[in-house]
Amino acid sequence: MIDPDIVLAKVAIIQRCLDRIRSVTHLDPNRLEDIDTQDIFVLNLQRAIQAAIDLGAHTLASQGRDMPATLREIFVALAEQGLLSSAVARAMQNMCGFRNIAVHDYRKLSLDVLKSILVHHLTDLEAYYREILALLPQPPSDQPVE
Repeated sequence: MIDPDIVLAKVAIIQRCLDRIRSVTHLDPNRLEDIDTQDIFVLNLQRAIQAAIDLGAHTLASQGRDMPATLREIFVALAEQGLLSSAVARAMQNMCGFRNIAVHDYRKLSLDVLKSILVHHLTDLEAYYREILALLPQPPSDQPVE
C-alpha cells in the first residue's frame, strides 16, 4: 500500500527545491548566465528529480511491481500501470535524462537546455507529483451523505 507519509515527504522535497529555484532565478532565464545561479539551479533540479524518482519507485513498490532496470523506466512502468499519464511520464523521462547528465557528466550541460527547463519544464515536476498525490486515499469527508 502506498505510504502517504513517504509520498508527502518526497513531494515536500520537490516543492522546496522548486521554491529555491524560483527564488534564485525569478524564472528569468538570463539569471542562469551567472555560474553561482546555475549551480543552485542544477543542484536543486537534480534533488527534485531524485525525489521524483524515489517517489515513483515507492509508488511502484507499493503496488507490488518489480523495479525497472533503469531509472527512466520507472516512469514508463507507472504509465503502463495507469498510475501516471503518458505525457507526464515522457516529461519525467526527459527530466531523468537531464539528471543523469548532471550527475555523470556536468560539463555537457548546455546553458540553452538549462534555460529551456527553467522556462518550460519546471511545471512537469508539479504535474508529476499532483498525479501521484491523486493516488493517495482521500480522507473521509465530515459531511453527512444524503
